[in-house]
Amino acid sequence: MSAKRYDSGKLYEFVQSVLISLDVPEEDAFITADSLIRADLEGHGSHGVSRLPVYSRRIREGRISASPDIAAERHGAVLTVDGGNGLGQVVAVRALQEGIPVARELGVAAVFVRGSNHFGTAAYLCQEAAKENMASVVMTNSPPGIAPWGGRSAFLGTNPIGFGFPSGAGDQPPIVADLSSSVVARGKIMQAQKQEQPIPEGWAIDSEGRPTTDAGEALKGAVLPLGGAKGYALALAVEMLCGILTGASFGPHIGNLYKEGDKNADVGHVILLFSLDRWLDTEVYGDSVSRFADEIKQVPLSHGAEEILLPGERRFRSAVRNRLSGISLPDNVVSELEDLAVTAGVPFPPQLTQEDEGTQRGNEA
Repeated sequence: MSAKRYDSGKLYEFVQSVLISLDVPEEDAFITADSLIRADLEGHGSHGVSRLPVYSRRIREGRISASPDIAAERHGAVLTVDGGNGLGQVVAVRALQEGIPVARELGVAAVFVRGSNHFGTAAYLCQEAAKENMASVVMTNSPPGIAPWGGRSAFLGTNPIGFGFPSGAGDQPPIVADLSSSVVARGKIMQAQKQEQPIPEGWAIDSEGRPTTDAGEALKGAVLPLGGAKGYALALAVEMLCGILTGASFGPHIGNLYKEGDKNADVGHVILLFSLDRWLDTEVYGDSVSRFADEIKQVPLSHGAEEILLPGERRFRSAVRNRLSGISLPDNVVSELEDLAVTAGVPFPPQLTQEDEGTQRGNEA
């Protein structure tokens, strides 16, 4: 399937305008657009602007609140947040913002969120925490995607977990590990289905528990857990934290945004924050991280490898490239966004031409 490239700034303005047309407050539209466009810039289109059409439909239907009443209560180092059924990116960022001053005061903060929705990438929140010189652990549950080990029906979400660590150096990106509890994020299978492409062997099983490379059949079945039984255990642990400890829904009780007529999602998130300067010398920390990174990269390469990358480094490089050349969107995603533009009464940005790309490179060089 072919793809077209679009200027990231114009796409950002489009996303924000669509959300504002749905009565999403301007600042909330900014947060959501920033999260979606950053995912696309970093090469994770499954969590990018392709999600905007379904978000928009659910806001129009009332299954997501355009302007949620987000309420936080503090219990020492613990914060509990009711997301008011808002956009997940908005709820999670507000929860993060509530936790930062608590972490600055006490050194640590644990934020437990209920009543939320799909929040994009965990990496986005880890990156935002790193801007505040905070290390972080970010988790969320999600609609059923993984079968319990030994089962064939999806019960647990693909339940990602992210770890973020400031680099300690202003010119270096944070170290960010963002991984789902499944072999692959379910969004990538959804993306393959939209693009009418097969998925690799070992990603999923169909509804009968048989291995499949058909994305549609995989979505009817289950994604395989990362590392077999270990991935199942990890998904279950994240479900305990984000579903049970937050008071949100869990497992099959979570609503699916992609299922017509389903209940509200009631997704749960957990955000753990660590204010490093409460117990570490900032300069010593930065030197240690630099030495750590240098020594990892000096490990002898395996056969065929060209370089050792730190977690998050590929995202950073992809974002640099795509800011220059534009974000690549498959034709089917472009078609959905163009339809959404008509519904919202918002112009969809023009495709970049070769001349546009060259001019953009020259302006940003």
